[in-house]
Amino acid sequence: MYTIEQRLKTKQWDVILDELIDKGFAVVPDVVDEQECAQLLGEFKAEYRYRKTVVMERYRFGRGVYKYFHYPLPSILTELRENFYGYLMPLANRWMEVLKINVQFPQMHKDFIAQCKNNGQDKTTALILGYGAGGFCAMHQDLYGEIFFPMQLVLFLDDIDTDYTGGEFILTENIPMAQSRTHVVKPKKGDIIVFTTNFRPVKGERGYYRVTMKHGVSTIHSGERHTLGLIFHDAKS
Repeated sequence: MYTIEQRLKTKQWDVILDELIDKGFAVVPDVVDEQECAQLLGEFKAEYRYRKTVVMERYRFGRGVYKYFHYPLPSILTELRENFYGYLMPLANRWMEVLKINVQFPQMHKDFIAQCKNNGQDKTTALILGYGAGGFCAMHQDLYGEIFFPMQLVLFLDDIDTDYTGGEFILTENIPMAQSRTHVVKPKKGDIIVFTTNFRPVKGERGYYRVTMKHGVSTIHSGERHTLGLIFHDAKS
């Protein structure tokens, strides 16, 4: 079985990064295998794994449940965060540069996590989400503190149109002085979508400007939908 590092080396990173620049998201196919998806899905009810459970209806976030993992994370989640970060960090620094934001991300994810900790952000943001029929997730951003990484990941643990219907992944772009744009994405089990956490740069006639993005999940019509969110920064609470 190939490691996460070995699997990511086979991906078309020039295409992935170009899509992130052009659209604010990209699907990386076949990152996690069937057995690994089943193992992560099997732990959804293993409460000892989680530091906090949120019933979304209570806060008008949507309809479903999500659970934040405790540290230490399952090894595969650590591998995913650390290895994806290495590919995304140069682009993240480029985004900060063209937007004239005085932030530079370190080369290693562990050093970025140390920055979060020094800012009081020391709780893991990795989470698993579950929805049944009628479930959905309102449009939102995952920031958690002053320090945040401009991209994040979602791993899909079920197959759309087989394990569930509806439940498409939705992204919106709030473009200054223009109508918003919506993207509807349907990754399959084992795929990971990389997308903008907060904003991304877009080049205009007078230089670069920010396009704010949010994400959510459309209503699930039948079956059950589970995903795993991997945010590169940690949280204050």
